[in-house]
Parts: sequence; C-alpha cells; structure tokens
Amino acid sequence: MPLTKPQKEVLTCDKRFRVLISGRRFGKTFLAINELAKFGRFPNKKIWYVSPSYRQSKNICWNMLKDRIIKHKWAKKINEADLSIVLKNNTVIQLKGADNEQSLRGVGLNFIVLDEFADIKPQAWYEVLRPTLSDTGGHALFCGSPKGFNFAYDLYTRDDPEWQSFKYTTLEGEQVSQEEIEQAKNDLDERTFQQEYLATFVNYAGIIYYNFDRNTHIIDQHETNSKVIHIGMDFNIDPMVAVVSEKVNNDLIIYDEIQIWSSNTDEMVQEIKSRYKDNHIIVYPDPASRQRKTSAGGFTDLAILKNAGFEVKARSQHPLIRDRINAVNSKLKNANGMSSLFVTKSCKNVIKSLERQIYKEGTSVPDKDSGFDHFNDALGYLVEYLFPLRREFKPSEPTRWS
Repeated sequence: MPLTKPQKEVLTCDKRFRVLISGRRFGKTFLAINELAKFGRFPNKKIWYVSPSYRQSKNICWNMLKDRIIKHKWAKKINEADLSIVLKNNTVIQLKGADNEQSLRGVGLNFIVLDEFADIKPQAWYEVLRPTLSDTGGHALFCGSPKGFNFAYDLYTRDDPEWQSFKYTTLEGEQVSQEEIEQAKNDLDERTFQQEYLATFVNYAGIIYYNFDRNTHIIDQHETNSKVIHIGMDFNIDPMVAVVSEKVNNDLIIYDEIQIWSSNTDEMVQEIKSRYKDNHIIVYPDPASRQRKTSAGGFTDLAILKNAGFEVKARSQHPLIRDRINAVNSKLKNANGMSSLFVTKSCKNVIKSLERQIYKEGTSVPDKDSGFDHFNDALGYLVEYLFPLRREFKPSEPTRWS
C-alpha cells in the first residue's frame, strides 16, 4: 500500500525528533512500520517501537511488522517471546511497553518510535528513553492522538531546531471517507469529535477544571492599580506555592505565582514581602494552617502569616473538596456562560495545573500524584472564600404564623 501525501511529509522530514498528532485511522502504525524499516536498512543498529504497554505493542504492531519483514526476506531471526527481529544486517528491531520502565534502561538506541505517546508517562521519555539516544545521536518519532494539554502537547509545541511537529485530521489522512466523518459527528459529542477526528487539543474528558479555556481565560498581562493583593496559599514543603491576584468587582485576575521548593512559611513570607512590600496583603491559606507548623519556633503557619502583618482569612475547617472545585469552575464559566476568572500568561504553572489535573480513573477523587494539585488547591482556597457557592442566609423575621 503506497504512502499518502501526509505520511510522506513525515517520512521525508530530516529532523532528529518528529512529533505527529493525528486523528484516528490516519495510518500512523503503517507509517511507524515504514520508519522502522527505513532505519533498519543500516547495519548493526538498535531500534525500538514503544507503546503504553507491552500487550498494546504486540496487538498494534507485531504482526504487521513481522509480515513486512518476512515479505521482503530481511529476517535472520524472529523471536516471538520477546517480540524482536534480527535482520540479516544484524540490526535488531524490538517491541517494548512503557508500563515496565525498568526494562527500557541501559540500552543505546539508534531510533525509537513512541506510539500513542499521550498515554505514556513523561518520565518514561525524559528519564529513561531520552538518555538511550544520547551516545548514538539517535532519532525519535512520536505518534498519537491528542489527550488534553498534557505531555504530548508539550512536545508538539516545543520550539527547537532539532524538532518538527505535524498535525493532520482523520480526513487528511485519506483513510476515512467524508461520509464516515459526518456519521461520527452525529454519534459523538463535540469535544470527543474534535479530539479524536480533528486532532484538536481540548480539555480531556476526565479533567477537573473542565471550564478552563485558553482562548477565554488567559490574558497577556495585567496592570494593577490596587494596593490590595489577594493571595491563595497551599502549605507544602515540596513545593510551597501561592497565587497572587487582584479582585476587580466580580472578576478575579491571577497575575503572579510563587513556587518555592524545600521551603517553609517564613521563606514564603519573605518572598511575598520582597515582591509586594508596599501592598496590603490578604492571604487565604489552607485551613490546616491553624495547626500546621512548617518552621522552627513552635508557631503555627497561621500565626506566622499574622505576625508578618498579613491579613489572614481562613475557614475554621476545610470546605468540601467538591465545593472548592465547583467554586473555581463557576468562576471560569457560570451557568449563564459568563467568565470572571482570568490568568496572565506568565503564570505558567497555574495554567498547566488548571489544564491538566484529572480525577483518578473511575472516581471523583482528584489525582495528586502528578503534582498539579498544589496550585489548584491554593487557587481553590482563595476562590472558595471570596466567592463561595454556599452562602449563609439570615432567617427572615418570624411572623405570627410561624
């Protein structure tokens, strides 16, 4: 089967690192096998195909690759047990799964394909696979469909002379008819269709802050004239974080972020004072600050903030997690479609956290393993206190009938 024009554009690109984002049924596995064969022409090379799991690699690629090698009589030895093929020129092509990171270490590779790389953990690439290409000057091809603004988005938008990115819709892949695309529109919700068929980066279905939209909520900059600063704060040692904002009527504008590693409350106080020494500072901390102590001296975090001259506003007890999440989502877009929470583009960690924190699969429990929870928690304490969804109503005056 001949390559399509989009496939040829990727195949003929001479950049060391290539990123292909495509809609479903683009033919990326066919392209990947062609790439494995292209690099396999050179003798004594080591080539890997890696997908999110070993089983997935076997199901997606093994039979197609094996048939291609057998058809052209290139094979010296085929090992079904470890999914490897030794070619007649002593080049080895092997299939791997990123779910077993330890099995990926210690090998110098000349070429690697990472298929469905949006589902591969970032550390599998950065900490394990990327070093395998260093001593050989090896190349890499990343293939997959988008899955929110995650690791795949970072690589796709990377600005580097050694990198080249490509993006094609399902229709542009020339494997699926226009009629089938139209049918998919009727069968799928808008977000799923955009992601799976148009190869568009949209908020992933499991994302917590689903109302966040780059086009709506990110602003270039914010010039504040107010002397009052509102700061949400989350107490951790690694890292301790704060979001800095101004309240303008009903709008909240996040225009600075602070992140300090291996730190304590005293250091955070000093950093805030150095940036905003002439402002009246109101801090909205984790309610646990009433008891927690992250520095020597026996003072609670709440006492440290007050002793620093900050005005402190904290709930007597933790609000429900869902109340914090709902409060932030409501500010991002309420039921009338109005947005009143905005973030300057310089607050990269806040933006990344809003875009990427997800629920643990099959639950309503926020995932905290990815590290995106810190800034979201700090923002949640701030927003929930200033704009609570649960309001206290004073009972009306009793009447003679009551």
